[in-house]
Amino acid sequence: MQNSDAIILGGGLAGLTLALALDRHGLAVTVVDPIDLETTIAPQFDGRVSAIASASMQLFDVIGVGEALRRDACPIESIRVSDGLKPLHLQFNAEEVGTGPLGFMVENRHLRIALLDGARASNIQLLAPARMHSVERLDHQAVVRLEDGETLEAPLLIAADGRRSPMRAAAGIRTAHWQYWHDAIVTVIDHARPHDNYAFELFYADGPFALLPMRPGTRSAVVWAVPTADTAAILDLPERALIAEINKRMGDFLGEIRLAAGVWTYPLGFHNAERITDHRLALVGDAAHGIHPIAGQGLNLGLRDVAALCEVLVEGARMGMDLGDPVLLDRYQRWRGFDTMLVAGGMDVLNRLFGIPGKTASLVRRLGIAAVHRLPPLKNRFMAEARGESGHVPRLLTGQRI
Repeated sequence: MQNSDAIILGGGLAGLTLALALDRHGLAVTVVDPIDLETTIAPQFDGRVSAIASASMQLFDVIGVGEALRRDACPIESIRVSDGLKPLHLQFNAEEVGTGPLGFMVENRHLRIALLDGARASNIQLLAPARMHSVERLDHQAVVRLEDGETLEAPLLIAADGRRSPMRAAAGIRTAHWQYWHDAIVTVIDHARPHDNYAFELFYADGPFALLPMRPGTRSAVVWAVPTADTAAILDLPERALIAEINKRMGDFLGEIRLAAGVWTYPLGFHNAERITDHRLALVGDAAHGIHPIAGQGLNLGLRDVAALCEVLVEGARMGMDLGDPVLLDRYQRWRGFDTMLVAGGMDVLNRLFGIPGKTASLVRRLGIAAVHRLPPLKNRFMAEARGESGHVPRLLTGQRI
């Protein structure tokens, strides 16, 4: 029988980040994942990259992995948003804020390596691969029985087990969900001219196209949303033809380009859990919500969950409370429910607005983003959201311990 303060189901980015945050504040944590986490740090695993907001990087600093991430991260000094390659744009510059980069581009592989190294150097009990046989959420504790016969007990279960969360389904928590009928094509390119730490979000009627700075300064990640009906044809293109299609969308401002990595594809969809708590259960990250990758807020939204839940649990533990107490879980639900709905809904509306075809719609969009660019209060609000500094910000996202 293994006893912990919390059992985290899932050793992905959100699960391991939460485990480290709780461990750094003296709570005993067990992480259970059915796959060997070593396989997730192989270069060929999935090719994804993440835009880490500046506030999220402060969370990583507090839990001890920020320095390792910065070695491979590329700071984002400017974000430029436009309707394709047409005139008028919205641009955010770090110098307007004066407190460092707007964010950092990091390969998910490097995130996993840093988190896994941190977990192995901590007091976290990491069980992976380990498959669950059964889960019981009793009156005074949660009990997890593994297929190898080991039994785990804790006052709280935390589901960080992904978009199709088995634990969410077992708890009967429904989701609002739909498909965008688009796939994200992800790759990396080298280009002749330096990117100068600019991130570009170019919107087209058939899907947004993001160009994201990476190290060295002549390398960028491409995240290109294409209609699902076209995905297979694009993936079948010879390399030269694929480069031509990418060039068509990004223009030639970075000079000649070539592929610097493989090409991956992922279906795009939306889901949002009707609630993120249940009896002795809390959801974080993709188990709670999944949004369109437009503006790169998906992982940052999950890290806000992590920071808020950690603060609720650590403060509850200091007061001697049962970590599965409905009072604590209700605080987490109220804290994160509204913010998640606003961000998820905003990203969905933005994606649909930029997907409206026609010259008139394009003109209205361009005038709108140009107006935001020239209105400092509104522009600052968008910048605060991009940096992860809007709303009720958990202390970990301000770089403070709890």
